[in-house]
Amino acid sequence: MSSEKVENIIHSTGSVSTICQNCKGDFTIEPDDFSFYEKIKVPPPTFCPECRMQRRMAWRNERTLHRNKCAKSGQSVISCFSKDSPFIVYERDIWWSDKWNPLKYAQEYDFSKSFFMQFRNLLEKVPHPNLFIGKCVNTFFGNYIGEFRNSYLVSASWEGENINYASRCNYCKDSMDMFATTHCQFCYGDITATNCYETFFSQNVDSCTSSYFLYDCRNCINCFGCTNLRNRSNCMWNEQLTKEEYGKKLKELDIGSFKNFQKAKEKFETLRLKALRRFANIINSVNVSGDNILHANNCYHCFDIAENMKDSKFIMNSAAKLYTSYDGYGVGANTELLYESMDSGVDGSRQLFDLTVWECLNVEYSINCHGCNNIFGCIGLRKSSYCIFNKQYSKEEYEKLRTQIINHMQDMPYIDKKGRTYKYGEYFPAEISPFGYNETVAQDYFPLSREVILENGYKYIEREKPEHNATHKSQDLLDDIKDIDESILKVVIECESCKRVYRIIEDEYKFFKKFNLPIPRKCFECRHQERFKLVNFPRLYSRQCMCDKKHNNHKDKCDVEFETSYAPERPEIVYCEKCYQNEVY
Repeated sequence: MSSEKVENIIHSTGSVSTICQNCKGDFTIEPDDFSFYEKIKVPPPTFCPECRMQRRMAWRNERTLHRNKCAKSGQSVISCFSKDSPFIVYERDIWWSDKWNPLKYAQEYDFSKSFFMQFRNLLEKVPHPNLFIGKCVNTFFGNYIGEFRNSYLVSASWEGENINYASRCNYCKDSMDMFATTHCQFCYGDITATNCYETFFSQNVDSCTSSYFLYDCRNCINCFGCTNLRNRSNCMWNEQLTKEEYGKKLKELDIGSFKNFQKAKEKFETLRLKALRRFANIINSVNVSGDNILHANNCYHCFDIAENMKDSKFIMNSAAKLYTSYDGYGVGANTELLYESMDSGVDGSRQLFDLTVWECLNVEYSINCHGCNNIFGCIGLRKSSYCIFNKQYSKEEYEKLRTQIINHMQDMPYIDKKGRTYKYGEYFPAEISPFGYNETVAQDYFPLSREVILENGYKYIEREKPEHNATHKSQDLLDDIKDIDESILKVVIECESCKRVYRIIEDEYKFFKKFNLPIPRKCFECRHQERFKLVNFPRLYSRQCMCDKKHNNHKDKCDVEFETSYAPERPEIVYCEKCYQNEVY
């Protein structure tokens, strides 16, 4: 297929069922999908949406950090690239400086080799920043974040201040151990929380204050261990109390004691399982499907959407203002026409098959490029135009060569070790990713054993041994935060779960003291995994409402059907919107 045919392909006006070349399952391409592909001039995909997501995720290492060295200065750095990898790493500030020129790594296009084989070669030649951090101040340990101040070990997040140990934490302040949260302050251990203040160990909460262990609560103040509440205060275990009674019982609970905390947590887990589940957590949105969606219109199969997204599909973890885009993870921030992209956007348009591309226009198959337009197959460029493989061309030369390369990608596709074919229109093959599959987001959502990872042609990276030995086992820590002093900052603790070591940082210690919270007995990664398991897999199932109560909209069992991320075999009680509203509000 020639490039001309690719860019002028006649897409179907009806639904088309096709076979995924990866999982061999059926998937359907809808008329609206074809309209989008026509708009951005790409052929329809040959991988199903889920396999496309897995392939992209295999290129994103959010939380596995390694000790490495800056190839420019020799200084020790923490990096998402392992020290044994063939990739050149520069310390972040050096990478952003004018001490090197990415155009010096220009590579001629070789029509005797496949595009992706040549791209992998360029990937090993051009220096990479030790971490993918942009527009941040005093934030040195984290990955795929932007516009953060005074934060530590944050990943996949946008804009925050004084945030520690968090992922998908957008527009938050003074909070820790968060996952998929937006506009929160002084919060800890929350999951899918929005507009909350001093709310702890809670999930699916909105506009709640000074509360603990909440599930699916809105506009609640001074509540503890509650589910499905609206506009309430001074409630404990779903029982209404007076202000004085609540204060007395809260003091008696004393969750600053780890033993007391564990008892409360176990009781809450039992209560949480019995809570009514809305089929999807969708707020102020029209014509959408997915879960955890805020202020969106005409968006389908989307998950963890911050706000203000329109006309998009197959998006996960978006920042605000994303328009007319498909197949993205960690994208947005005033951007349109993204396709098969990760960590991209930020005042951009038509960014296709990219990773960490910000403030760019008309960019394809590029990684870590900023402020560029009309580039193809480039790495590490800044404020550049009309480049291919980091080589500068005139506008006319660029357009001609781009056409020839797309033709070549069709005529000489990359074929991976499992026989999967990659032409123009496919994302980077997972087997040429710079990361081990087991250290990427793909392992979170699509876990594979070491044997299967290698069998698929992916890399497997062994975890590094820790620098320090444990000085204390977690069970040997003092039980109550009131009895713990600053000497805890010098202690190296063995995680009760994975047996690796961790420390308590000063910000944590002060936070626990201020809010009377216990010292965690698990390392950050195990705490993250514990929260992650409470979030539904980003897949939709067709189900029927489980309500069998008498409501105006049905006499016997409700027959409303919907798409939900709650799998049919799960034990939760899932209601349609009307039945949920009748019971909860």
